[in-house]
Amino acid sequence: MAMKIRLARGGSKKRPFYRIVAADSRMPRDGRFIEKLGSYNPQLPKDSEDRVKMDLERIQYWLGQGAQPTDRVSRFLEAAGVIEKKERNNPQKGAPGKAAQERAEAKAAKAAKATEAPAEEAPAEEDAAAE
Repeated sequence: MAMKIRLARGGSKKRPFYRIVAADSRMPRDGRFIEKLGSYNPQLPKDSEDRVKMDLERIQYWLGQGAQPTDRVSRFLEAAGVIEKKERNNPQKGAPGKAAQERAEAKAAKAAKATEAPAEEAPAEEDAAAE
């Protein structure tokens, strides 16, 4: 049985609250789970102690049984010092979006056109000065 340590959503609309659970990976996100291991409340401030609560002893047990934490849960465990920090690389994270790229291209084209225009006008002014 493929085990996951993941978040199960609770709370009302626009007021999320998550349980950290050990569940079979084939079960739905908010469906059947084997054991509740903690909770996560994203509504609380980041420096609050109650934002993430975990039963680290039981999490260690499930990790020993082969359970794989999801990305968000692994970040919680890294912050708690339970597992070592993974190297993450997302080179596209800092890339601008499609609309921003289009604006940058339009601005570059406008700047290129503006630099070409005075170069064409300058010889005409020199010809007028020579006469």
